[in-house]
Amino acid sequence: MKILARQLTLDLYNCNTKRLNNSEEIKNILTGIIGKEPTITSEAIAKDHFTIIGAFSDGHIALHVYVLLRYVAVDIFTCNENGEPEEISKALRKFLQPDKIKSTFLKRGDFGLEKDIKPKIITRVAPLRRVRNAGARVVKKLVRRGN
Repeated sequence: MKILARQLTLDLYNCNTKRLNNSEEIKNILTGIIGKEPTITSEAIAKDHFTIIGAFSDGHIALHVYVLLRYVAVDIFTCNENGEPEEISKALRKFLQPDKIKSTFLKRGDFGLEKDIKPKIITRVAPLRRVRNAGARVVKKLVRRGN
């Protein structure tokens, strides 16, 4: 099945604090990875939180940097099926040096069958919660009998 785009999301935990503090240095790294084409802007959201967003003809990249938490959330979106967001992610990981990484890869625009498009929602109650709720009901009944 032909897809329209690829998206890679990254959660980078316990990043190198010295490298997180300088948004200009991160912007320079992104420019080195992607090239001069993108318009890369940064904006301070709070004292310890800033964003860096880069838009280019084949997609975009967005970073939310939380300096005190040493955490960076990254979205890399490429508008063609041959795009390689993994190359950008490798360079960011090398620069930010996180201890732990969680990544999610999505194929965007994969229409497939109609039944595949519908969202699947599953709600589950944890067994421990069921036990706790049953215990609370028993206690209420016992208290009522005692009165």
